[in-house]
Amino acid sequence: MPEPGDILDHYRFDAVVAHSGMGTLLRATDLRDGKTVAVKIPHPEMENDPVLLERFRREEEIGHLLDHPGIVKTLDGEQRSQLYMVLEWVGGRLLRTVLNEERPLDVDRAVALTLLLCDALDAMHKRGIVHRDLKPENVMVTAGDQIKIIDFGIAMKEDARRITHVGATSLLGTPDYISPEQVQGKRGDQRSDIYAMGIMFYEMLTGRVPFSGPNPLAVMNDRLVIEPPSPRAINPKVTPELEEIIYRALERDPRHRYSNAHEMQWDLENQEQVGAEPRGQSSQRKVNVPLAKRINKKTLLYACLLLVPVALFGLMLVLAKH
Repeated sequence: MPEPGDILDHYRFDAVVAHSGMGTLLRATDLRDGKTVAVKIPHPEMENDPVLLERFRREEEIGHLLDHPGIVKTLDGEQRSQLYMVLEWVGGRLLRTVLNEERPLDVDRAVALTLLLCDALDAMHKRGIVHRDLKPENVMVTAGDQIKIIDFGIAMKEDARRITHVGATSLLGTPDYISPEQVQGKRGDQRSDIYAMGIMFYEMLTGRVPFSGPNPLAVMNDRLVIEPPSPRAINPKVTPELEEIIYRALERDPRHRYSNAHEMQWDLENQEQVGAEPRGQSSQRKVNVPLAKRINKKTLLYACLLLVPVALFGLMLVLAKH
């Protein structure tokens, strides 16, 4: 486990910043020029897990493809004694910290931050990269209210092969922000990122996420069967146009959602032309979703197996009467 004061190649670790499922993030000093950087070191056990190791390498590869002021930069690698990543150091606070301290945000500020996110997402998607885990914990807000999207640990290139192995789950993301198609086990695409951004915009404006429940499964299932509560009912400062933009980002069917981040950005910049549509006001309005679409194949198999004894018992009763 790396510790402050340790030196790796020409980087001196100054502080442990965070631990994630794949590695440890440290603030470090480049001893060659005194520059502050972030160093991400994979957990030792990853060396025995080819899937996680491949994800770590893919994260670094994706980082080198992206060059945008709203996306954390991955610095070019030189000869290294072991596997690790070097990233630009981003000062500021996580959007999660901002929301915890200031929720809900002022409407104009929420719009401004979302516009910056749209711009960064649009640049990312044009390079064929989907983040797949967009959430306030993965967005840094700098002192000047600029943003940086961070942590591409489960991001994917749309043309890359799927990374899977026996026992791996296809469900990736965070329950509060995951899209309906990801809940259903689909790979997701750039519209999945737009859904997550819609959830974050909703949270910035209302101080809460639209779906909640006693456990993560309930939270994920809610987005398949009920509509999000009206943002205007929670915060009257939200205009009908902003509410309509949120609804368009949170469409359950990705075909009806914004097809790209630029479309959402345009609506935010031209709110007078959005044309808010009347929507059902019931915050818990149920929708008719076929059961097969809400339950994965494994669950259906278990349900069928449970019905076998019932069917056999019924058959025995019929035979006993003859």
